[in-house]
Amino acid sequence: MGLTAAFVFAAQMINFPVLAGTSGHLMGAVLAAVLLGPAGGVLVMTSVLIVQALFFADGGLLALGANVLNMAVAAPLGGYAVYALLRRLVPGQRGMIVAVAFAGWCSMVLAAILCAGELAWSGTAPWSAAFPAMANVHMLIGLGEGVITALVVAGLARVRPELLGNGGEEGGGWVRVLYVLVMILAFGIFFSPFASSWPDGLERVAAALGFDQRGMAFAAPLADYQVPGIGSPALATAITAALGGIVVFLLSFLLAWFLVPGPSRRS
Repeated sequence: MGLTAAFVFAAQMINFPVLAGTSGHLMGAVLAAVLLGPAGGVLVMTSVLIVQALFFADGGLLALGANVLNMAVAAPLGGYAVYALLRRLVPGQRGMIVAVAFAGWCSMVLAAILCAGELAWSGTAPWSAAFPAMANVHMLIGLGEGVITALVVAGLARVRPELLGNGGEEGGGWVRVLYVLVMILAFGIFFSPFASSWPDGLERVAAALGFDQRGMAFAAPLADYQVPGIGSPALATAITAALGGIVVFLLSFLLAWFLVPGPSRRS
């Protein structure tokens, strides 16, 4: 669980362009649910969102409840339901890849539609404008979500097939955990500086519908903060990816330690 959370956190920092002036990033909800089961996926995604909000002002504390509902509850549970259904209809490894790709796309669109509903319910933007704007752009971002999720699962199916289909494996040893964690941190450190600087789907919709300035009073002090002695934005981003990956790994690991029954407790 800790390793999955660290990977999702690092991968979410890498935005990819989807339209001129708009980017998207991996959500990772279906990936976590497929690797760990739906309950594990909920815990992992919640850990990632908590660390992003409390340590990096990404998402905001006041929006944490909505973000958890959209991306840590609805996305992994809804996406896993789609994945499980398609696995029954399309068996085999190819069926698994198709199922996880489509489920990843569905999870992204589902989270976007819920966000549109929350914007309308709160009076921030009318449903007639928020729904098509959020759904249209996130259907495109969902394509990236599906492709990335499918690539990761396909890679695991080749090198570690035992991790798929049983919610992870018991044990593994601290040396293996440390080795994989170093690879995840290296992924965040070396790739995050090359992420697209274009606004993501929600930021694009916020600017288009005119509510992008409503949260700036809270975000500006942290957004403008500069790491002392670090003048390079790329280096600062790499350090953020490394530190955030470590924190989210520890948080998810502790949650799993206390909440997930171990072999002795199962017996």
